Amino acid sequence: MRAPARKAAKSVNKVAHGSATTSAAKSRRPSRAPRWNVDDYLSYLLARASHTVASQFHLEVRAAGLTVLEWRVLATLSDGRPRTVGSLATTALAEQSTVTKLIGRLEAEGRVARSDGDVDRRQSMVAITPAGRAALGSLLARSKAHERRTVGRLDEREAASLKSALRKLIAGGD
Repeated sequence: MRAPARKAAKSVNKVAHGSATTSAAKSRRPSRAPRWNVDDYLSYLLARASHTVASQFHLEVRAAGLTVLEWRVLATLSDGRPRTVGSLATTALAEQSTVTKLIGRLEAEGRVARSDGDVDRRQSMVAITPAGRAALGSLLARSKAHERRTVGRLDEREAASLKSALRKLIAGGD
């Protein structure tokens, strides 16, 4: 092949397949994937907010002599409606077996009472007792004050929107 023909063949090859130097240079360049920022990741933001908000109040719970799980169970029952252990476990964000053991201990301390379910006698219902209410002491009021301080950085509309959005996310995950 003559020199001009070789040169033309190389030009066609470069256009069709890219030049060797360009391909090599491309493989050495860092990827141009979009930058990922943990501060813009919803799961991280939710976990960080939960940790920040909850850890402050959990100090008050422990100072009152309760564990966080005891607080969650007793606070859930404080509305006077008996619940199943499964329902309490879901609300308290704990394993059912863990809540079953806790209910046994709280029952022995007189803080909750179990009764047979109306529909299914194999299913026990758990209710708070006066001793359980006493154990809660002022924590219910203090939890609402803590919530007011927490959402105090938001206006009423933002606070309501936040709660609504969180409920939607929770409902979508069940």
